[in-house]
Amino acid sequence: MINEVRNAVLSVLNKNNYGYISPSDFNLYAANAQMELYEEYYSSYNKTINAENLRSSGTDYADIESPIAETLETFLMTDYLVNLGSNSFSMPTLTTVGNDSYYILKILCYPNLLVSGNETSNFIKKLIDSSASFLSDGIVEGDIVANIRTGKISTVSEVLSDTTILLIDNIFLTTGDGYRIFSSKVKEADKVSVGKITMLNSSLYTQPTELFPSYTLEGQTIKAYPSTIKFKGQLQAVYFRYPKVPKWTYITLTNGEPAFDQSQTDYQDFELPNEDGYKLVTKILEYCGISIRETEVTQFGMAQQQHEQPTFSMQQ
Repeated sequence: MINEVRNAVLSVLNKNNYGYISPSDFNLYAANAQMELYEEYYSSYNKTINAENLRSSGTDYADIESPIAETLETFLMTDYLVNLGSNSFSMPTLTTVGNDSYYILKILCYPNLLVSGNETSNFIKKLIDSSASFLSDGIVEGDIVANIRTGKISTVSEVLSDTTILLIDNIFLTTGDGYRIFSSKVKEADKVSVGKITMLNSSLYTQPTELFPSYTLEGQTIKAYPSTIKFKGQLQAVYFRYPKVPKWTYITLTNGEPAFDQSQTDYQDFELPNEDGYKLVTKILEYCGISIRETEVTQFGMAQQQHEQPTFSMQQ
């Protein structure tokens, strides 16, 4: 979609010789335009919910909420959080889990540590510990297995014997790696403020427990309570991620004109639905008009955006 959007933008600009937008400028405007539309989805979803509550929203083909929800859910992720030491965990970031968190929907806890040990033999998608007693320890399908050395996580597919577990993913590549196994019985943690957690912990009646865990958010750090929740594999975030930054990549021909080339390793298309293509064009044109100081281009982009608003503004 990104090439079609760029061609449309250049076509509008070149029609009246308004100027040329370089690939680097286009990529910058494209990233900002995508982020604007992404944030608008949340406000639009809120409007549709309010409209439903007021019984002014339609159903069936007039159901506006469902397509918005489906678009947002393409950005919904679930990842185990990286432990930073003690009961501190890192927020989902590009470095730790491969995505930056836009909004934390909920935090899931797996507080019950069932067993730990060291792998004694290495086979693909298996955990083998000759000194273990997995069956009598109550290990069952779905329990969570963490490689202590690498931090990789998998789940139990089947308990083959007291000493052998079949895993869904191959997380043990080196014989002798340590492991921990947590019960799959999940608890949803309550979010509390940093100021409130001190008072909660000071009372036996209100302090968080493994049955009723809590967490606080301090900058890019999530702290889990009780403090026994301190290993990777015990805390899982369900969150909406930021859309990936779009990038129109190209090769330069002999005449110096850039030609679109999506085979480049850093190529990234827009992550919004195809039907948002025209919205991206108008928003990018607005940025272009400001850049080249042409008010007509800016006004054209803004006018087109205003023309598209009645779908949701009428429900305000």
